[in-house]
Amino acid sequence: MQPTKSFAIPLSFIGIMFFSLGFALGINSLLVPVLQGSLGISNAASYLIIAATFIPFLIFGYPAGLTIKAIGYKKTMSLSFVIFAAAFYLFILSADEKSFPLFLLASFVSGAANAYLQASVNPYITILGPLDSAAKRISMMGICNKLAWPIPSMFIVWLLGKDVHLIGIEDLSKPFWIIIGAFLALGVLAFLAPLPEVKAAGEDDSEEEESAACTYAATKTSVFQFTHLLLGCLALFLYVGVETVSLGTLVDYANSLGLPGAANYAWIAPIGIVIGYICGIILIPKYISQAVALKLCSFLAIAGALLVVLTPAEISIYFISLMALGCSLMWPALWPLAMADLGKFTKAGSSLLIMAMFGGAVLPTLYGSLKDAVGAQQAYWLCLPCFLYILYYSIHGYKIRS
Repeated sequence: MQPTKSFAIPLSFIGIMFFSLGFALGINSLLVPVLQGSLGISNAASYLIIAATFIPFLIFGYPAGLTIKAIGYKKTMSLSFVIFAAAFYLFILSADEKSFPLFLLASFVSGAANAYLQASVNPYITILGPLDSAAKRISMMGICNKLAWPIPSMFIVWLLGKDVHLIGIEDLSKPFWIIIGAFLALGVLAFLAPLPEVKAAGEDDSEEEESAACTYAATKTSVFQFTHLLLGCLALFLYVGVETVSLGTLVDYANSLGLPGAANYAWIAPIGIVIGYICGIILIPKYISQAVALKLCSFLAIAGALLVVLTPAEISIYFISLMALGCSLMWPALWPLAMADLGKFTKAGSSLLIMAMFGGAVLPTLYGSLKDAVGAQQAYWLCLPCFLYILYYSIHGYKIRS
């Protein structure tokens, strides 16, 4: 663990990285309804765009960890922005060809970039300072991330001067060229940023030093021997899935309800999440622990999910904010709870957690299929069992050591 000191400069640069992650994922909120309108595809098919963004987490989670080990956190961050730029160029080609398979490929490449950047910034911010305050640092970064989710939709609507239902894929080239330029600039910024390389306790190569720093990990021969980590991976899988549903379906849900200015509804979930992050910054670890925060958020998310499906449709959309508020501290709490006591397996454990973000591919796709079958509102029942498992992890799962 790094000694206690001021992390203001590294936090500022990492905050920019987290904002970029939210921006890149937030583009899906616009693409789903635009592709439905322009290509006449089904709800289930359009949500494959989100799935294609998250499938790379499963494929590239482990290679990303190897890349970090080979070239370090900072250079891996820089590499990810170059991949982002390539992805958005593919989006432009996809729009020119009006090809849904090409859109899926572009989303896949964007997801690969996201996997590399997530694999860099999340463990970095976790081990940058004391582990018991990691949730506070991740909450700060989360504000940067979640405030960025609505911006692509609003930026493109503003730039084109059209509401979401009037935008066609042929309109996307101009804003995407601007985004490419921004990501290339961020790649240079990441390469030049004054970010020190960091290591978790017990991550040194020396077996003697590792054993002294983390006695629990010293007795292990495989990352798969950490029960709390494996259960945490499942919790993260479900969390990323349901949070992506809450963030990625709002514009489409508002559009399906016939609400005017559908793009503006993209703010509902991020506002709830940011409120939760602010509470995390204030309360963790001085007043509540990371485990207690996860437990409280699980109860809030369960209440929000029930209200979304049981209240009148025109009102239910606003309760997604409560569901999102519940999601807010799940990410900041799950990471340090799952990564505790990993020692020399820290990078391998981080890779498993990144792979678990594959949940963002599975659950939104299931939501799209359920929307076709039972309607948009009732499809949100999908979130309830996920939140119930996360509640179990917050009460018991994270404590299990074998």
